[in-house]
Amino acid sequence: MQSSAKTVQQYLKELPAERREAINAVRGVILANLPKGYEECMSYGMIGYVVPHTIYPQGYQCNPKLPLPFVNLGSQKNHMSLHLMCCYGDPKLKAWFEKAWKATGKKFDMGGGCVRFKKLEDVPLEVIGELIANMPVDAYIGRVEKAFAQNAKARAAKKTAKAKPSKTSSKKGAK
Repeated sequence: MQSSAKTVQQYLKELPAERREAINAVRGVILANLPKGYEECMSYGMIGYVVPHTIYPQGYQCNPKLPLPFVNLGSQKNHMSLHLMCCYGDPKLKAWFEKAWKATGKKFDMGGGCVRFKKLEDVPLEVIGELIANMPVDAYIGRVEKAFAQNAKARAAKKTAKAKPSKTSSKKGAK
């Protein structure tokens, strides 16, 4: 459920009281631990934390007009969610996050980079705070650029492999 709210305050105002309380608590932890350089804004119909164009002019690879997303926090139809772009392309970081979350005894429900929760009691706020605090902007940009370079290299290798005829197909033509 994407919101059409233009500001974070409008977004929060739209939420039912219980959801607003939970989202505000997670938001508070994010803001308290957010390293210098990131900005809070509305992004993809949710509360977003991004690397602004003033710091990273290239913007988001998928849409360079948008700032580079870091974390999004939203209220969906059946759950609330925390989209952790920093975990999405980093298996080691994702594994640490999952282990730290589970060590608290709280229910863990995560896809590629999206953690889903139904109530605030399901969220180990200290783990979220630690994840956010340990990802300075320059380190995050470095991770993103490394991942983009690896993806580009893999796509190029795949394209090259498709362009070369296989040895078996060239042998058939020689007979």
